[in-house]
Amino acid sequence: MKFIYSLILVLVLLAHESIGQNQKLRGKVFFNGSPVEFANVYVKGLSIGAVTDAEGSFSIQLAEAGNYTVQASMVGYQTAQKQVKIPQAQLSELVFELEEMDGGLDEVVVSGTMQEVSKLDSPVPVEVYTANFFRANPTPSVFESLQNVNGVRPQVNCNVCNTGDIHINGLEGPYTMVLIDGMPIVSGLATVYGLTGIPQALIDRVEVVKGPASTLYGSEAVGGLINVITKKPELAPLVSTDFFATGWGEMNLDLGLRSNWGEAIQSLTGVNAFYYDNPIDNNGDGFTDVTLSKRISFFQKINVQRSNNKLFTMAGRYVYEDRWGGEMNWTSADRGGDQVYGESIYTSRWETFGTWQLPGSEHVNFQFSANGHNQNSVYGTTIYKADQYIGFGQLTWAKTAQKHGLLLGMAYRYTFYDDNTGATSDLLSRENNPSVIHLPGIFIQDEIKFNSNQSLLLGARYDYNSIHGFIFSPRLNYKLSSDDKSLVFRLSAGNGFRVANVFTEDHAALTGAREVIFEEELKPEQSWNLNANLVKKIYSDKGVFIGLDGSAFYTHFTNRIVPDYETNPNQIIYANLDGTAVSKGVSLNVDAAWPNGFTVTAGGTLMDVSIEEEGITRRQLLTERFSGVWSVGYEFFRLGLTVDYTGNVYSPMRLPLLGELDDRPEYSPWYSLQNIQLTKSIGEKWEVFGGVKNLLNFTPAANSIARAFDPFDRGVDFAPDGSVIPTPGNPNALTFDPTYVYAPNQGIRGFLGVRFTVLD
Repeated sequence: MKFIYSLILVLVLLAHESIGQNQKLRGKVFFNGSPVEFANVYVKGLSIGAVTDAEGSFSIQLAEAGNYTVQASMVGYQTAQKQVKIPQAQLSELVFELEEMDGGLDEVVVSGTMQEVSKLDSPVPVEVYTANFFRANPTPSVFESLQNVNGVRPQVNCNVCNTGDIHINGLEGPYTMVLIDGMPIVSGLATVYGLTGIPQALIDRVEVVKGPASTLYGSEAVGGLINVITKKPELAPLVSTDFFATGWGEMNLDLGLRSNWGEAIQSLTGVNAFYYDNPIDNNGDGFTDVTLSKRISFFQKINVQRSNNKLFTMAGRYVYEDRWGGEMNWTSADRGGDQVYGESIYTSRWETFGTWQLPGSEHVNFQFSANGHNQNSVYGTTIYKADQYIGFGQLTWAKTAQKHGLLLGMAYRYTFYDDNTGATSDLLSRENNPSVIHLPGIFIQDEIKFNSNQSLLLGARYDYNSIHGFIFSPRLNYKLSSDDKSLVFRLSAGNGFRVANVFTEDHAALTGAREVIFEEELKPEQSWNLNANLVKKIYSDKGVFIGLDGSAFYTHFTNRIVPDYETNPNQIIYANLDGTAVSKGVSLNVDAAWPNGFTVTAGGTLMDVSIEEEGITRRQLLTERFSGVWSVGYEFFRLGLTVDYTGNVYSPMRLPLLGELDDRPEYSPWYSLQNIQLTKSIGEKWEVFGGVKNLLNFTPAANSIARAFDPFDRGVDFAPDGSVIPTPGNPNALTFDPTYVYAPNQGIRGFLGVRFTVLD
């Protein structure tokens, strides 16, 4: 009897083994006819896979028959996938032929030259960050997403309302131009508030250019530009949903939908909603640590198919936000009152932009954008109401002739700005006098290709500002590469200019905590920049990819507008600098990837941003000497699980004190914000992710807001000149001031989210 049982067991095992053998998937992976070793082959939906051997062969054991999607991936190559049916697939080997992708370093970019070119062929260095890069650390806005980009720092400008801007290589937010699909719609008032509410589910990539780009983009592109490029409707998922919530009670939702409006119109619709209504005061200063916010944004983009493949695309966005921060017992009934301090901001903003390629054989594009921004803000008892309308039109003609790539353009920008401050009133009659600026301009660019490895880009722009007159900005870019493009050297020089509007750009001018003083009529700022860039790609015979991208930069300013917080602690004094300002430094980006799914993206920037006036040189406020970022990921192919560890680190910054008696530290400490995330794929449509933000639980000191207990300065004595008199109740001669801020007040917190995507 035991023999029979043993025989039955052996037969069952043999039958099971036979079935398993009948359901084994075999194949090979090639590139240009040669086998690819260490390629990952993965069966989607089953969380199983294999790695190819030296012959490019793989073998995967399947539990049961069925229809499967199998994909092959390798660092430096485009991912390939095929549909297979088991057991029929056993009749022949599954063969994948990979195509080279240059490790993600050869994407198509547009920001450097206004033309679609290969990133490695672009004479202007452009950094590209895809949607997957930002998914490693999900955030509710583009503003926060940029915290892991080397040399780019989101700066919080107010401890109470948490508004902020983007610093590039140490230059403040007003020097950074933000574009959506190449159109300059985020400017003026929206420099402070317009970086929120862009549905991230619709973002294809973000391109970053460091250094002046005024030759092509005009005023504001002095420190650099950030171009948020949305997905093309025909390439976007049919449905995409991304929702996450944090332990603090924050909730963010992104929705994307692709549809067809008839046979000729493709549509992309997006919605972003953010909700946070949970006052928290962990540092015990009586004020909210994080601003409470309710935000909704709608985005609509259409592409119209025309004859001869002529382009016509148009998009629009609407954003509404209600945010407030202040004393914990503040309610909307206290808005504008002098009993409970709060900062309440209502923002309503619309935008539209598009590109129309004119009929005919020539490549002529008309690009346009328009936006309207209404802001109703209260900072304690200070009421700030403003309206801004900007219209922009640009006509470009591109022509390639022999070794020349020519671009000619004409542009016009109309800016209307009106508020309830003295900035838009006649000094004599006190009547309202809104600011209206006309800014027509022409520009020319010629890319001279000496050969396939060497090119020279020459450009110039001539603008006429209806208030400040003519402004000229030239630039030069030189590129030299090796035959295989594994080594690229670029040298850039150019001029940038900016016409400032303090009240739309500097939140500190609006808080009411300090009096705003203009010593003179502000002149346009100008800068000259020199940048050297070297890119090196390294591929090992074991499938490891390493990319190095290093730069050295130098920017020299004249007429720099620097807010003076230190002459009088109760004032902000604005004037053109009677001297020079310099931003200089070096940066290095490193990208590395291994065939086993381990990836590293890291970078560091060492810089010196200083101001020289009357023979005295001092460091710029709120500017670090060193910053570093990293994003480390590992994918467990068999488990369908990805681990991402992201973070940044900043060296001390000089902070705005309220006088010699101010006992707060003059410099911030070294600090680091670190995050970890786990992402689990469930089938082909679902992803669940979660993790912890700010692992080290770093927050600024609790006394960052000076005299938080007396926001209306009732216990402060002032001298006739406006200076503060030390008293027994105020021995350090302080006033209420929320501008001593360098990092978010939000400590450690968990988050959990889900993504749902339908491709077709």
